[in-house]
Amino acid sequence: MRAHVQELVLDCDDPAALVRFWAGLLGGDPVDRSPDWSYVDPPGFVRVAFQRVPEGKTVKNRLHLDVEVADPEEAADEVAPLGAVRVGGLVTDAQGSFQVMRDPEGNEFCFVTG
Repeated sequence: MRAHVQELVLDCDDPAALVRFWAGLLGGDPVDRSPDWSYVDPPGFVRVAFQRVPEGKTVKNRLHLDVEVADPEEAADEVAPLGAVRVGGLVTDAQGSFQVMRDPEGNEFCFVTG
């Protein structure tokens, strides 16, 4: 069997707010299907959806997105007004650089180069 990813779904507290953050980061128009489900179709990427769950985030994500950018520090500065925060400093090694980030609900993602 061969399958393909239809969408990535993030559990969250406020789907309408979180979809607007990710639409601002990745592009695309936010869609609120219901108070409990929102999504965005970023250009050139799989749908990213957000579903309301009753429990809050308590531990580090087991899965995160690496978002390629030209300059991770500049990208981190640009998304700060949208509610993202840096986690630690910029890391650079032989493969490139990355900056760990958190979205407004604490979900980790990385800005990466290389």
